[in-house]
Amino acid sequence: MSDSPQSPPKDVDQGAQSPDDEGQMNDPQDPHAGGHAYEFDVKEQDRWLPIANVARIMKTALPENAKIAKDAKECMQECVSEFISFITSEASEKCHQEKRKTVNGEDILFAMTSLGFENYAEALKIYLSKYREQSQSNRGDNQPGRPGSQGYGASGPGAAGAPGGFQGDVNEAGEGYMYSQPAHNGAAGDGY
Repeated sequence: MSDSPQSPPKDVDQGAQSPDDEGQMNDPQDPHAGGHAYEFDVKEQDRWLPIANVARIMKTALPENAKIAKDAKECMQECVSEFISFITSEASEKCHQEKRKTVNGEDILFAMTSLGFENYAEALKIYLSKYREQSQSNRGDNQPGRPGSQGYGASGPGAAGAPGGFQGDVNEAGEGYMYSQPAHNGAAGDGY
């Protein structure tokens, strides 16, 4: 390397402060100081759902012989991850205002409704109700000394329950939507 001073890269704003500058951080004890929710950096790849999982979900909505381009998978990966962050952020804000630390199902439903996803929130409300109903019955089955239970989500020997212990007729209106969803018509707020 040479001893001559290097000029800074041209695309860097010389007036910008780094997150380490004391002027930007109001209080080192406050994790929300400087507009950051956390003091650590999250790698972009860690914000996204695994692409294999996203691709598998995409394939369930397409005909069997359909193929999905890599850029479509990557785009969907970013979109669904951003959607989850968007909804979770709104739900977290509600919890913060109510001085609670745990985001629950009702917070997610509230966030979806307040952000204009009423149709999805209604379907999720039904799913959450069925999920909790099934979880309650599984908890009762898992009591010591009670036969027939084989752990969380167990439906008994030979039963073909859905993941998470959810059972029900997937063709009934609103139930089992996680497994057979109607196609979205693209109209926000309108019916399916």
